[in-house]
Amino acid sequence: REMKMRKPDSTKVQRLKSEQLLRIEDHDFALRPGFGGSPIPVGIDVQVESIDSISEVDMDFTMTLYLRHYWKDERLSFHSNKNRSMTFDGRLIKKIWVPDVFFVHSKRSFIHDTTVENVMLRVYPDGNVLFSLRITVSAMCFMDFSRFPLDTQNCSLELESYAYNEDDLMLYWKHGNKSLSTDEHISLSQFFIEEFSASSGLAFYSSTGWYNRLFINFALRRHIFFFVLQSYFPAMLMVMLSWVSFWIDRRAVPARVSLGITTVLTMSTIMTGVNASMPQVSYIKAVDVYLWISFLFVFLSVIEYAAVNYLTTVEERKQLKKRGKALGMYSIDAVQAMAFDGCFHDTDVDMDLTAFSDRCDENETRACAASVSNVDTTRVKRKRSLKGNVGRIILQNNHVIDTYSRIIFPSVYIVFNFFYWGLYI
Repeated sequence: REMKMRKPDSTKVQRLKSEQLLRIEDHDFALRPGFGGSPIPVGIDVQVESIDSISEVDMDFTMTLYLRHYWKDERLSFHSNKNRSMTFDGRLIKKIWVPDVFFVHSKRSFIHDTTVENVMLRVYPDGNVLFSLRITVSAMCFMDFSRFPLDTQNCSLELESYAYNEDDLMLYWKHGNKSLSTDEHISLSQFFIEEFSASSGLAFYSSTGWYNRLFINFALRRHIFFFVLQSYFPAMLMVMLSWVSFWIDRRAVPARVSLGITTVLTMSTIMTGVNASMPQVSYIKAVDVYLWISFLFVFLSVIEYAAVNYLTTVEERKQLKKRGKALGMYSIDAVQAMAFDGCFHDTDVDMDLTAFSDRCDENETRACAASVSNVDTTRVKRKRSLKGNVGRIILQNNHVIDTYSRIIFPSVYIVFNFFYWGLYI
């Protein structure tokens, strides 16, 4: 009575009926279909769901795709009055023969298993089989950064049979160029996907022979706007900021030296930040060319002031010696005085004041005091005129090197930019 009331497990009964219908136990599926004969053709088509990431440091990419295999195994043919196919999940895969396709140059790959393993098997009455997988794979991409960040990278995902060479298995694209399809919403933060294409070829291994290999090719063009904001534009500003020193008085040593050192250190920081996110390649990248040339302009602006300061000192010493010989005495020059007290000294007035003081004798104290008073009055007048004609005085006090640098540095840098962007874009 208990046996009659117990209901059969429909799942187990259905599974047994399916295996009996496909005659799983009657064949040895460890062997490929048509073993010993001509190679079995296995068609492939791929639908790319997403390109998850592109890593320049690791030189790889991560892609999620649907991989579908098509082949015919007469051992799985069955009788069907309605000529309808049967669909199975991953539990039947372990009991039949499936192609052993793998990804060449892959680093990591896995089949999605949420909520169950994303595997589908569909068998048709005539023995045709469709085997579909949802896979995420990370594979190598041999990148060339000689034009970075104005570069275009060509990457490929390669499929190949691991055990069966071309004598046993023939891989081919099921629908030719249309075998590769992509999601319309695929996008990347730093790259623009220019094209997807499918191709095929042969791979040779000295120990096992020739194998069919399929290629999923795609071209990635980098977005330049991010690097313009983060690298190129700050470098341009630092170069132009270094030119400000050409308009500063040549005797203002702290101002010009501080400006030059600040721009040099800032350029070093920009270069370090760019190279930190890049692989350590042994060749020069396009961004390196731009940053190093910009760094050279900033460095030359510092060297330019060193030359101006040196020539100014030599020139003033010569003038001081000439005046000293004419007056029969020597006095400290304005540059040295500024080094001591940090203030600007008018050379002519200081020298005149020293001359009057040295010529004073004990018998001529009153006359010298009157002369010194006249000189002080003259200095006050000249200081007032200095405040009203600052621009004219600065122009007169600038060295000829500063005058030429105001024209040469911007002109050469503009020519360099035209040449650079014309070459790489």
